[in-house]
Amino acid sequence: MTTNDAPKRTSYDVIIIGGAATGSATAWFLMQNPDFNGTVLVVERDPSYEFAATSLSNSCIRQQFSTELNIRISQFGAEFSQNLPRYLGEDAPKLKIRNFGYMYMAADDAFAQVLRAQAKVQVALGAETRLMTPDEIKAEYPFYAVDDLVLGSINCKDEGYFDGYTMFDWLRRKARAGGAEYIRNEVVAITRKAHRIESVTLASGEVVACGHLVNASGTRGAKTAAMAGITIPIEPRKRYSWIIAAEQPLSRDLPLTIDPTGVHFRTDSDTTYLVGAHTDHDPAVAFDDFAMDQSLWLDHVWPILATRIPQFEAVKVLREWAGQYDYNTLDQNAIAGPHPEVANFLFLNGFSGHGLQQSPAMGRGTAEWLTYGAFRTLDLTPFSFERITANRPLIEGAII
Repeated sequence: MTTNDAPKRTSYDVIIIGGAATGSATAWFLMQNPDFNGTVLVVERDPSYEFAATSLSNSCIRQQFSTELNIRISQFGAEFSQNLPRYLGEDAPKLKIRNFGYMYMAADDAFAQVLRAQAKVQVALGAETRLMTPDEIKAEYPFYAVDDLVLGSINCKDEGYFDGYTMFDWLRRKARAGGAEYIRNEVVAITRKAHRIESVTLASGEVVACGHLVNASGTRGAKTAAMAGITIPIEPRKRYSWIIAAEQPLSRDLPLTIDPTGVHFRTDSDTTYLVGAHTDHDPAVAFDDFAMDQSLWLDHVWPILATRIPQFEAVKVLREWAGQYDYNTLDQNAIAGPHPEVANFLFLNGFSGHGLQQSPAMGRGTAEWLTYGAFRTLDLTPFSFERITANRPLIEGAII
């Protein structure tokens, strides 16, 4: 039986529930800001992060979003992750993005028009998005079958695989070195009086007062909010991944290809490939449900893969796993910033698969709000809770 850690203090200026990517990014940005002189407690129920979305992520980053805010968030993620020594200190590793890009494929005119509109936004913000005809795709990537395609879209600048887990690990290390206290424990109750969070109760029994409370609890975000009497449309959704080896490896990197069916696949190493998908019926699942659907690969995913890339007719599954998205059922975009009535309760929820790449910008913005009472670099107010209560989705047209 694992023993929970006791906090060193009875009160903290900021308590962060959840110590994975977004929680640790918030903690680090707070601790390195000379204008913040408060105390920070990060409560993490499983410091091994075995089943955290951060750990089970496919760890990719892209600029091909449809909204300016999401593009700028990802651009900062790319800049931050590739300059860790400048941000975190000279002992931090130098990481690079493997820029094979994302290849969005349109099989009808309607989605082709969407890709054209999105490309204009992306290019205007500095992305190097290229629209490709089926013949151009075939000439550059001869392994694809393209007969059913109308258009493709790809960007190979700051887009592809990045070592997101290492980035997270160093954010956590440096947050702790800067004075943030991390404990293995779980928040089991939140005391709210009128328009203010007063304290949290830990599984080990301690009641800890707080100035601000940050909900960065991933797939458990709705459960955490409910303890404060707040409802958010977040639920765990299962996502399946496979690492495969091909009998005939491709001659060049495989972009992260979003097939019109929704199945996606990309280069993993020089000889292996990663494939991802979810079931057509995509229900909410239990927090501890990471079981594989053994029929999904043979009945659905592999036939699609082999049709799009005939060389992949002969492949071998080397490894497989299921992870979970903290899925925002309203619009698959994050909920961030303070609650409009309970102003010392802050959201970092509902990233729907984008949390790892978005964590630097979202952690920075949350730390700014905690320090200054406002967002200073990127205005994250479009992600505010008000759109949830108003049932006003923030539409992002490039969801995978």
